[in-house]
Amino acid sequence: MQSPDSEDDRRAALMASLPVTDESTPLAAQLAEDARRRIDLQGRRFPRPVSTRIITVANQKGGVGKTTTTVNLAAGLALSGLNVLVIDNDPQGNASTALGVEHRAGTPSVYDVLVDGDPLASAVQQCPDIPTLWCVPATIDLSGAEIELVSLVSRETRLRRALDEYLAGREREGLAPIDYVLVDCPPSLGLLTVNAFVVGREVLIPIQCEYYALEGLSQLLKTIELIKSHLNPGLHVSTILLTMYDGRTNLAQQVAAEVREHFPEQTLRTTVPRSVRISEAPSHGQTVMTYDPGSTGALAYLEAARELTERGANRPGDRDLETLPGRGSSRVDGGSPESASETVRTEHEFAGTIGGPGLRQEELR
Repeated sequence: MQSPDSEDDRRAALMASLPVTDESTPLAAQLAEDARRRIDLQGRRFPRPVSTRIITVANQKGGVGKTTTTVNLAAGLALSGLNVLVIDNDPQGNASTALGVEHRAGTPSVYDVLVDGDPLASAVQQCPDIPTLWCVPATIDLSGAEIELVSLVSRETRLRRALDEYLAGREREGLAPIDYVLVDCPPSLGLLTVNAFVVGREVLIPIQCEYYALEGLSQLLKTIELIKSHLNPGLHVSTILLTMYDGRTNLAQQVAAEVREHFPEQTLRTTVPRSVRISEAPSHGQTVMTYDPGSTGALAYLEAARELTERGANRPGDRDLETLPGRGSSRVDGGSPESASETVRTEHEFAGTIGGPGLRQEELR
């Protein structure tokens, strides 16, 4: 059996043998990058965290890749030797579909945990493709949970209590600890998302590399600060992942540069490209990690998963993360309240920094 040092040397030698490419040959550059990632990542074991990391994947805008990011990061972590639990907290149940678990009406699900107070263990299913990946599915019943939760006691903390009891129960039974819990959220800021923010210790925000993806980011950050102030003091934005990146367009490059400028410590180096394979995988009841593990999209998510493990719980002290461009020293925090007009202006100024006035006029047409 090879030692870790000799294995790293072998990988380094293989990567050094790859041809040098530049921007003048984008296809060759992409092929070389995929080859580098394949050599560097496949078969590698990722480090275990000291304690369970509970990450809420959230963005109130739809179509930015929340579910896709949740299931593929989870699969990448599990395939790299970690124990991972996905909680599908979205009534659409798309994460359950991608992980190949049963989520027809009547299946024990997140709904039973939130509304009926059932133990989380009664709803956990093992992913058929990856033995160290588990999922708590969402059924259509969850669509009514927003209304039913309103009248329940401790409506915001029900998921957190259930998860804490589940993790403690695994420890008592001598089962392997869960290394990562990823919670998929609906594209809204209702009670389901509030439960996800309260259960999480970290927030991962997928941001689509397009203009509209930045609209409303201020409101999401304000909501996170409110949750932090009143319900979950330990919550913080630890990770931002740029998704649906198309390096051929100036807009994607501008959005990426803007996000990296204002959130340098939270934004992953890895970007996830637009990929047909990523879109195809759920129709086969799989993540792209098992559907086509050698594809560009799978390799990007695997690299993002490794970066997530290496960064650890990245929390830059108690300083605010959310200083927005165009606002000087204004900060998105739970401090002094702003008027509704101020909030709207903040969001549009942030989005308006991408592409300049010409682009903003084009978007208004």
